[in-house]
Amino acid sequence: MIKVTFMGAGSTIFTRNVLGDIMTTPALKEVEIALYDIDSARLNESLAMLNNINRNTNAGRAKIAAYLGVENRRAALKNANYVVNAIQVGGYDPCTITDFTIAKKYGLQQTIADTLGIGGIFRALRTLPVLFDFARDIEAVCPDAWLLNYTNPMATITGAMLRHTEVKTVGLCHSVQVCAETLLKSVDMPTDDVQFHIAGINHMAWLLDIRRHGEDLYPEIKRRASALQGKHDDMVRHEIMKTFGYYVTESSEHNAEYMPYWIKRSYPELIERFNIPLDEYPRRCIEQIDQWQQQKVSLTHDTSLTHSRTHEYASYIIEAMETDRPYKIGGNVLNTGLITNLPSEACVEVPCLVDGQGVTPCYVGNLPEQLAALNRTNINTQLLTIEAAVTRKREAIYHAALLDPHTSAELSIDDIRKLCDELIEAHGSWLPAYH
Repeated sequence: MIKVTFMGAGSTIFTRNVLGDIMTTPALKEVEIALYDIDSARLNESLAMLNNINRNTNAGRAKIAAYLGVENRRAALKNANYVVNAIQVGGYDPCTITDFTIAKKYGLQQTIADTLGIGGIFRALRTLPVLFDFARDIEAVCPDAWLLNYTNPMATITGAMLRHTEVKTVGLCHSVQVCAETLLKSVDMPTDDVQFHIAGINHMAWLLDIRRHGEDLYPEIKRRASALQGKHDDMVRHEIMKTFGYYVTESSEHNAEYMPYWIKRSYPELIERFNIPLDEYPRRCIEQIDQWQQQKVSLTHDTSLTHSRTHEYASYIIEAMETDRPYKIGGNVLNTGLITNLPSEACVEVPCLVDGQGVTPCYVGNLPEQLAALNRTNINTQLLTIEAAVTRKREAIYHAALLDPHTSAELSIDDIRKLCDELIEAHGSWLPAYH
């Protein structure tokens, strides 16, 4: 019987998808599941939900237990074969609110703030100390386990784990899985029988090739995209494709804050022109909080609850490793010469083969230089954020923010330093001490 430990199991809907998938996979039905969280109410809700799924879908074959609080973390991890990470340190309130409101004082607007920008930097600085604690526990009580990381900022966290711990780690994101389909639907083209090749960095990987039966679909995609009339939800990505030649994996609201071209005080008309939803992530958080009470009843009190396997990577990865039946993913891994014009220290998102040997990344070679250049602007901030988390040097936080494309395009050096200082003070005990 394999053991899967889920860190951040209070994320009930995502827990259902990942662990429900495992319990509905024939090769994985007899699984030991350890649920870990620091929120007792949410942890118990997830436990109740999974017990219903286990009984109704899996004939009760899984063994499920909950572990509450830091004092029980090692027990949750002990002898695990796989660890799924989906934590959010500091949550929406107070930490996300802090990231948005203080940035606004300096005239810095954001959309999502979970990957790059000043919000992404500070989310990483809150999260990495906890992940390093996880790593020490994993190294001690389940040293052969694979860590499947779903927590953002993906490249920063996964890269830090791969470079500064001994934990076998792969980062997983939905954007690769849905990229080609999203693009084709946006230009009203069929989505069946499509082959594609994607590589780059998380949230800024590139659809390098897309074909159907050997035919290059890009010319028709670009023709249709240029003919679109009116506003739609993918305008930033279409403009990136028009300008740089390729479509990017993550959504327009994300990429609007990864580059210096879109959210600008001097050009406020760009927000309307490209349909950019400022403050989108806080808005989503509020909606999810409002909807949760109704969802909670259906998920945790429905004794007839069942589950059907989703497209989440986790169960397919575990199945491939346990059965030695190969499965292809888009994974976040260390750039060991995989993309030859990106830094070797970077965490890159490339095709990977998963089987009984683990995760084997595929060689990509050079990206088109304009795409590599855009990736490098983000990698600069990611690497310096990792340096700050490892060294606890305040100067490294400044450097990460000073080199962030959006922040540096809007603020002066002095204001960036003041912004960082104010965020450090406001986050208080959510951050370690920086010197």
